[in-house]
Amino acid sequence: MSRKLRFMMIGMGDVAQRLALSEPARRARWFGLTRSDEARTRARASSVLSVSGDLDSRISLLRAANIARSSAATIFLAPPPNIGGDDPRVKRWIAARSRALTRPLRGERRFEALRRASRAHSGRRGKSTLTDIYVSTTGVYGDRAGERVSEVSVLRAQSARAARRVAAERRVRNSAQTRMAVLRVPGIYAQTRLPIERLRERLPALVAAEDVYTNHIHADDLAHAIWLSVFRARAGRTYNIVDDAEWKMGDYFDRVADALGFVRPPRMSRGELARHITPMMLSFMSESRRIENTRMKRELRLVMRYPTPDTLLQSMNPTDALQRSLDV
Repeated sequence: MSRKLRFMMIGMGDVAQRLALSEPARRARWFGLTRSDEARTRARASSVLSVSGDLDSRISLLRAANIARSSAATIFLAPPPNIGGDDPRVKRWIAARSRALTRPLRGERRFEALRRASRAHSGRRGKSTLTDIYVSTTGVYGDRAGERVSEVSVLRAQSARAARRVAAERRVRNSAQTRMAVLRVPGIYAQTRLPIERLRERLPALVAAEDVYTNHIHADDLAHAIWLSVFRARAGRTYNIVDDAEWKMGDYFDRVADALGFVRPPRMSRGELARHITPMMLSFMSESRRIENTRMKRELRLVMRYPTPDTLLQSMNPTDALQRSLDV
């Protein structure tokens, strides 16, 4: 009986749960770094083995780092802290990984066979040991005034949180002793991750003339993209993980409102809007870009269950959706 492949997740949130649950237990054995009771509860609910550790304390990470060393892949899902211009959490994890014990990798031979089979049709060859997947954000591109953006576009992070992501990406690339890939992710949605509270509070959106393009991905499609990237991503490659919708933000709010039976949010100019929303939300509404996903489709060969948010919205029962939002 062959051993299961081992995977380590750094960050045990909603997407990590979906990732672990999306693959039959016979195909993988999941570990998740956790520091809170809530995270440990999520881990248990998704059959993930919880490994205690805190990204704000390097010494607490050594056990997780050793598990990662003997895993087929490590998926880094944890966000940077809310302050500063760097990501010390990534820095601590890299330091802990560098101190991990060197030993034969359990399941490595089987993992490489699976990778080769997945990539054989394209004729690409290459060898590696581990795979690191760093989940970043499309915020690193900054405002492009609605222009199209691909993975080779120059990074122009404008917000402090996006600058921290740029720093984290750079650290991961510069320190990588393994095969690695970066996934840049926009706003994540799901039936339990819709802007219901915003609609309930009647928070305004921008008038059409000033509105910004926004980008999305369903949480299940993101989880599947992460899984595929372990086997199909090219070394050192970046992938935009976004759906096919090219909507403006106000249109997105309107569509969700229509699907759930809410009144559409009022529209205001940017100057008026600043008096009604938080600075963080205003910063999101100050960046407009349309993210290309050709590389994701061509190389990861991801077939999305939710090509646009309409796929979800048109299938929803408003009463059930509202109840789920209250249960979260």
